[in-house]
Amino acid sequence: MTHANAPRRSAAEQNRLDTALTTLFEQQIRFNQVLGLEYTGQGAHGPTLRFEMRPELIGHHLYGRLHGGVISATLDAMGGLALMWAIAEKHADEPAAQVMQRFSRLGTIDLRVDYLRPGLGKHFVASAEVVRLGGRVGTTQMRLVNDDDTLIATAAAAYVVS
Repeated sequence: MTHANAPRRSAAEQNRLDTALTTLFEQQIRFNQVLGLEYTGQGAHGPTLRFEMRPELIGHHLYGRLHGGVISATLDAMGGLALMWAIAEKHADEPAAQVMQRFSRLGTIDLRVDYLRPGLGKHFVASAEVVRLGGRVGTTQMRLVNDDDTLIATAAAAYVVS
């Protein structure tokens, strides 16, 4: 846990962490590339992701709806990314390399997805809020909206963080 008197990492070190985390998420986790997930920055409650609708992601060929597995996988990835940022903030006194090492233990324990509307749209945006970050388990709530800001699905998940 970050100590109250511990110095926060420098701006240069924070930039290294931001770059390393984005590279990990967008390039090194290959399935995120398959989905086309792009980190778009920090929203009001945490990080956000965006992906474009493509023929490879269609689950219902007659209506061109987004596949439910794509929705689930995106929300799971979104929850994991939100926890990565929360872990980085919790350990704001640690250098980038040390924080990045902490992510090697992160894994999904439980995921519940509520499919609220058909996945129709030109692009989709996922967001997440960390509900709790404990010493061993973190929990998140996620949302997926389309390009019209229509809520498509929500999710809640628990992840092992150590």
